[in-house]
Order: sequence, then structure tokens, then C-alpha cells
Amino acid sequence: MALSASLFLRQSQTLAMTPQLMQSIQLLQMTHFELNQFIELEVEKNPLLEFAANDDTAAGTDRHGKDDLHITPDERSDRDNAEGATFDPLGDVYDSTTSITGERMSEQLDANFENVFPDDTTPQRADAPELLSQWKSMPGGEGESSDGYDLDDFVANRVTLRDFLNEQVPFSVHGAADLLIAQHLIDQLDEAGYLHADIAEMAERLGCATTDVARVLNSLQQLDPPGVFARTLSECLAIQLRARNRLDPAMAALLDNLELLARRDFASLKRICGVDEEDLIDMLAEIRKLDPKPGTGFEASHSEAIMPDIVVRPAHDGSWAVELNPDTLPRVLVNQTYYATVSRHAPKNSADHAFLTECLQTANWLTRSLDQRAKTIMKVATEIVRQQDAFLMNGVDHLRPLNLKTVADAIKMHESTVSRVTSNKYMLTPRGLFELKYFFTVSIGSAEGGDGHSAESVRHRIRNMIVLESPNAVLSDDDIVDLLKKGGVDIARRTVAKYREAMNIPSSVQRRREKKAMAKVSA
Repeated sequence: MALSASLFLRQSQTLAMTPQLMQSIQLLQMTHFELNQFIELEVEKNPLLEFAANDDTAAGTDRHGKDDLHITPDERSDRDNAEGATFDPLGDVYDSTTSITGERMSEQLDANFENVFPDDTTPQRADAPELLSQWKSMPGGEGESSDGYDLDDFVANRVTLRDFLNEQVPFSVHGAADLLIAQHLIDQLDEAGYLHADIAEMAERLGCATTDVARVLNSLQQLDPPGVFARTLSECLAIQLRARNRLDPAMAALLDNLELLARRDFASLKRICGVDEEDLIDMLAEIRKLDPKPGTGFEASHSEAIMPDIVVRPAHDGSWAVELNPDTLPRVLVNQTYYATVSRHAPKNSADHAFLTECLQTANWLTRSLDQRAKTIMKVATEIVRQQDAFLMNGVDHLRPLNLKTVADAIKMHESTVSRVTSNKYMLTPRGLFELKYFFTVSIGSAEGGDGHSAESVRHRIRNMIVLESPNAVLSDDDIVDLLKKGGVDIARRTVAKYREAMNIPSSVQRRREKKAMAKVSA
């Protein structure tokens, strides 16, 4: 077969992933914090972008920035004349009848407050100028609105675990060499207060004897919080029991067999510890009072409150009002006036004009992308609320099974777009604050042939069944399957076991042992 060259004309459509399109996709899945960071960087780079001013400006402020409380009568008169103030009958009457000085009014009305609190006066510049400057620089001070007052600015710095231990070390460890060993041991602690270091390796690195490191470690294990510098869980509990003078041979044997305690094998523990059932119950009650992670109370990380992206409220007509949270919506504007002013003086073919044109295109693209992002989130949230109306009305038991394809088909979008929207986005409902992905669960068949049940609602039923069971009638996985089938849920026993293990619920044998022990303790 001979080879020959030929020319064909073909028409096709392709989607080009431009950098702007890729950034639009990234904007869609960004969290509120990440989006604010991105916009701040864009505003810093682009001179045509700026943050929108707050609409709730202070009332009674003139265009020169002075409010009505700090403006003199002459300035008010000049301002009214310049702006063409309208005639106010009540204002004229008030001014004509009260045209007296402040001193005379104070004398007539006995309203001179200058000497009421003679000791509580504002520091003068000559007395304490440094205090006055600090007061002015504080939020809410003179020259600054109290709207910027933030209590977090006055919160004391949290003491870390290492700082707390360093304050105690000089009272228990003496000598330069021992202090150096103690500092290295403190540096090896994790957030829970456990020591993850080999003593022999540390001694070799520091050039000292292993016995010296062990001696310093023994001294550090006496510090607060009790249990710190332990290398295992049993050692952590033993340190705390020793401080309470409760580490007897029976308790030591119990600490050496914590795996039996985790399995609720109380019969084996009674035999190993050599105690009866009553003594074992007392030992378990003592163990529950201990702290397995003594260093967690000094975590430096601060808990951050989640800000919802969507707010759902009941409407007057019985439906649901879905709104975007205005606090999470970024407010950026394109300064067209600045662009027109600068481009008027820049030559057409110059680099400055090209730079301004590029900045204008980028700014317009960003504002359109942010608007499209808000509309997409609104569409997805509205459809989720429509699908999960029963959950909002009656709770988790009525949560419907839902997948991404159902929402995507309803709003005429791709599943990947819905997946990006639901990532790290939160919805505030009358039932609480939920991530959007919470509403997407798999379907479990119905025993009666009707609509399926949500996996989350089934897990909720299993959890409630186990909470309400009595110590003498603990439900096995087969019992839970039978009860669920009576309730119209067709589920297999292995699925119940999988859900139970995912919720960290022990087996029926372990629950029976633990509940009987708890019942005897309470009795």
C-alpha cells in the first residue's frame, strides 16, 4: 500500500484550560480564610483593585470626617451654608431658646460635672505623656472609633507546656550538666507530655553517662502536671498513682495488663491482680480519675470558630430562606476612575498602558469570578435544602440519601463542580452547623420496598439503641439488625458491625462487662 500526503478540513470543539479558568476553579473550592488571603494578595499586586468600604458608616459624620459631636457651631454654620441646608423649624426654635454658653447652662441647671469626680481625671501631657500616647493608640481610645475594639488584643498569652516545666526545673535539678540534660529532655516531649527519646542515644549525644540521664529523668517525672515525661501509657498512669500513694502491687499488675482492660476482660484481670470483684471495681474507678495525656492542657493551638457560608432560616410562608453569609462574602471593587485618570496620561503603546490594561482585565475577571462563585454556592445550597427539607423539620432520623449526581442534575452543573462547592463549606441551620458534605450519604435499602434510608440516619438509630440498652439486655449486632428490619431498614449484620466500629462502640460482650461494672459502682 503506497503512502501519500493528503489535506483534510475538520471542525471540532475543545476546552482550553487557561490560567484564569484554573484559578476560577480554585476559587470555587477555597475556604473563607483562603479566599481572603488570595484577595489580599491580588489587591496588593493590582492597583485597580480595592476593598469596598463598609456601608454601616457612623451616623452624623460629615464629608470632612468630623462628626456632629466634635464640630464647633461656627463650623456647623459654615457647613450648612455651603451645603444649602434646608430650613428646620424645630432646629431654629431650639437654637433661639438655648443660645447660652455652656458655663451659664451649668450654673442655671447645676449640671457642672467637672468637680464630681475630682480624682478621676484624664492624664495630662505634662503628667504622663507616655500613658496618654498609649491610651490614644489603644483600640477605642481618642481619635479612634470603639468599633475596632477587640478583646483578643488583651488576652494573656497562654503558657506552653515547656514554659511551665522550665519554671519548675531549677527547683528539682541542680548543676549545669543536669540542667543541660533536663533541657534536652524537655525538648523531646510531644504535645501530650510523653517522652519519645532513647536514653542511651541521648547520653551518647550529650557525652554523659546513661545513669545521669536516667537520674535527671526520674527527677523530672516528679514535676507537674503528674504523669509528664512518661514513655508509655502504663508509666504515665503509674507516675500519677505513685503521687497519690495508690501504686500497690495489685495496681501495678493492672497497669501491666492494660490490653485486658481495653478488652473488658475483667475475669482475667481479677485472676492476675489477685483481687475480688469489688476491689477490681475500686481500682477501675481510680484509673478513670487519671489523665492519660497530661500535656494536652497546655496546647498552644487556639480553637477557631467556624464561620458558616450559608444561613438557613424558616420563612414566613413555611418554606426555608437560604442566604449567603455576608460576613464571608469578599467585597472588592474595580477603581475605574483611577484607571481612566492614569490611562489618559499614559501613551497608547507604552508599557504603562499595557500594564494598566492587564490590571483592568485581571480585576474584572476577579470580580466576575467572585460573583459566579457566590451564585454557584447559592444554587447548590438551595438544592440541598430542598432535598433535605424533612431533616430540617424533624431531625437526623429523616435525613434522605443524597449523592452529588442528583444535585448536579437538578441545577444543570457537573458533579465535579458540586464536589468543589461542598468542600469545606458550612451551613448554619436550625438543627445546627453542618458541613455541606454531611448531607450527602449513601442509601440503605428499605425492608418494605419503599424509599431508601440514609446511612447517617441509620447510624443515629444504632447509636440511640445502644445508649438506651440496659446492662441485663445488651443488644448484639443480630438484635440490632432485627430491630432495624422491624423499623423498615434492610441492613446486613456486617454493615451494623462496620457502623458500630466506626463510631468507636465496643462489642456487646465488652459493653455488658462495662455496664455491669458501672452499675455496681453507682450502686
